[in-house]
Amino acid sequence: MKHELLSERRFFGEFLALPEPPADRVLPSVTTVSALTDQLARLAEPRLRGLADKTESWWTGPVPFFDVTRERAWIVWRRILHTAHHRTQLTVYLRLLGKAVPAVYGPSKDETWAGADPTTSIDAAARASR
Repeated sequence: MKHELLSERRFFGEFLALPEPPADRVLPSVTTVSALTDQLARLAEPRLRGLADKTESWWTGPVPFFDVTRERAWIVWRRILHTAHHRTQLTVYLRLLGKAVPAVYGPSKDETWAGADPTTSIDAAARASR
């Protein structure tokens, strides 16, 4: 989870030029699953606002990405995939440790809430076609 927080900070700051906090202020002082997850959400909110007003030309503009040049839209898609990779790693680690997996993108097997509508059945999957 530390790597996820730190790599997101570098990614959004270096590759997309969004304002980011100093690297030494990214990790919470307490490194529990709950504190790290809360920090992930706190850092994501200003990034979302920063990306919301970007124009099509900004998204399709070429920028350096490590040692190559890519469109920003490609770079964001790469970040989404990298975050999914981290989410899978963390899910496995937490399961092996017998810990609950927090609901980050929606309800998880371990954490849900009133109004959450997970797709766990054929009926749920068919809702859009009704």
